[in-house]
Amino acid sequence: MTAFADLRLSEPVLEALRDIGYEKPSPIQEQGIPPMLEGRDVIGQAQTGSGKTAAFGVPIIEYVDPTSSDTQALVLTPTRELCIQVTQAIRGFGARKNVEVVATFGGAPIREQISRLRSGAHVVVGTVGRVLDLIDRGALQLSSCRFVVLDEADEMLDLGFLDDVEKILRRTPSGRQTALFSATMAPPIRKLADNFLYEPEHVKVKSDTLTVDSVEQFFVEVPSKDKPEQLAEVIAAERPRQAIVFCRTKIGTDRLFRLLRDRGNNVRALHGDLSQGQRDGVMLAFKGGRVPILVATDVAARGLDISTVTHVVNYDVPRSPDTYVHRIGRTGRAGATGRAITFVEPKQGREREAIEEHVGIPMTPWAKGATTPTGDRHAAATRAAAKGEAPAEVVEEAPADVVAEAGPAVAGAPADAPTAEAAPVEAAPEASTDEEPRRRQKPRRGRKPQIHHDADEPGTRIVLVPGADDGLAIRDLVEAITSSTGLDGEAVRGVSVLEHFSFATIPSSGAADAVEAINAAGGQVRAEVLLAD
Repeated sequence: MTAFADLRLSEPVLEALRDIGYEKPSPIQEQGIPPMLEGRDVIGQAQTGSGKTAAFGVPIIEYVDPTSSDTQALVLTPTRELCIQVTQAIRGFGARKNVEVVATFGGAPIREQISRLRSGAHVVVGTVGRVLDLIDRGALQLSSCRFVVLDEADEMLDLGFLDDVEKILRRTPSGRQTALFSATMAPPIRKLADNFLYEPEHVKVKSDTLTVDSVEQFFVEVPSKDKPEQLAEVIAAERPRQAIVFCRTKIGTDRLFRLLRDRGNNVRALHGDLSQGQRDGVMLAFKGGRVPILVATDVAARGLDISTVTHVVNYDVPRSPDTYVHRIGRTGRAGATGRAITFVEPKQGREREAIEEHVGIPMTPWAKGATTPTGDRHAAATRAAAKGEAPAEVVEEAPADVVAEAGPAVAGAPADAPTAEAAPVEAAPEASTDEEPRRRQKPRRGRKPQIHHDADEPGTRIVLVPGADDGLAIRDLVEAITSSTGLDGEAVRGVSVLEHFSFATIPSSGAADAVEAINAAGGQVRAEVLLAD
């Protein structure tokens, strides 16, 4: 059995992989890392959840020289959510080498991102539009960039980004090493590879190695008009710990969200018409475990890695079998099992058959009496994965002090709206606190001990964005501060969420470091020091 040590990785990288729970490489990592370490261009064809971030992220960390302040690697992503996820993962891989990884994406202040780039960024992870903007402003210099990754190229194609990708590639050195990852290889993507990759190594992971193997797949044949009642029956019978319900359209997503909310469910909606701040607020609440049901378009099907999702419901049959795989890959993660239930209208039998042929696994008819709630099983599997008793991919657990069931916290819903009865939620396992100092003593993501404080210590007022108008609630703000800084909840005082921004008071002794940690945690909440009490 191959281990990461067999791939001839350096000891600092091996230590970092052990720190974050990686035990053995997945097929895409086992096949993709060696040619990248040899300096070859690579085309990786693999679905979401196959572990491809480490397949290119680990070679990047091995390649980067931390003693140079130049930008040496660029990773392009189609969405902000994927940008944040990839940034966090690469930071973990490079934690023992003091590699600086900077995320650049739209919807956040560009001046702050420019400042971080000028302070030194060994690796830049960015969305296509923001990266091109930073290049045009002269803020992102790629003359020393010798490693470029195109992540989820098929999604870039769907969003119309390939022309801009070509513009960016032309700004990088001709001798760069390039890796392209895509679930599918449409003709425009093949053309892009032909034009910009040199004799690439092709790495393809077969469907039977994908994470769909950890997902039980069911279907319900139901007329369109009966879907709402069928969904209510499924939720009541399955009692999901957390579920994502996928719809095809933004209008359909909003309609279903309002229906579930008005029936007393604790639910949020996620789609492309929300402002970036609203999307951040939704994701903070869902990732924090305070919202059990997320209704979403396929904007959430990529780059969303939440190990506590036990169920995926395809309220609408996806447009393609590939999209189906991306959707159900949101559950059954971190060594746990998940359940995917697809609503199939009577006229959609061929679409179901195409999906079954694509994944190589037939769906089972869903029956109410044959259902076993999976929340406890999933929690146990997640704990086992954290202890190294099961294969563990990139896991970002919800902090233990915020996974308890909370009120509705739904944008636009009354504060006293009733919530649906849900199965008890277990606290996530605490991460190891084995600390390794990083440059300037930054706290390492996901490994922060609780920092207690003296109640009489002076406080410093900080201002944060976004605010209530973007869907942020007080609990979201407190969680963002405590999860990124290691402060305990009692250290965060005087919290107020206004329309466009928010305030909080934290202990003065660590205020500057706390603000830096908040801003380095992925961009969902930004902070700066306002004044001392």
